[in-house]
Amino acid sequence: MKTYRPTEKDFQRKTYLVDASGKTLGRLATGIACLLMGKGKAVFAYDQLSGDQVVVINAAQIHVSGKKAEKKVYTHYTGFSGGLRSFVYEDLKERKPEEIIRLAVSRMVPNNKLGREMMRRIRIYAGDKHGQQAQQPVPIKL
Repeated sequence: MKTYRPTEKDFQRKTYLVDASGKTLGRLATGIACLLMGKGKAVFAYDQLSGDQVVVINAAQIHVSGKKAEKKVYTHYTGFSGGLRSFVYEDLKERKPEEIIRLAVSRMVPNNKLGREMMRRIRIYAGDKHGQQAQQPVPIKL
């Protein structure tokens, strides 16, 4: 017996359009991560890039539950001594609402070269306008 290995021609990639308005952050991020990894496909391979492209609109209207809006803290280290930067969820939502979804999804995909390639296939927009009309994105509800 031989083990079936999907090749590049077996992967039928699409571009999906996800509307984030009113959605909960974690649930939306897991759905996007599954689309990027290709987990719902019959030809899924954990060590190959089998996922689809995702376009997320209305990232500024994302929702979090409980008191996370006041208490959730994002940290970033610049690389210099004393360079630890901290941002509260509300501040980051005002400055860069796309970054919230990008960070949530990037922590759900594999932490290797394949995961970095998956993150290149996501486009996040704060409003409802996007520049991916040429890819003919298919609207999907998560």
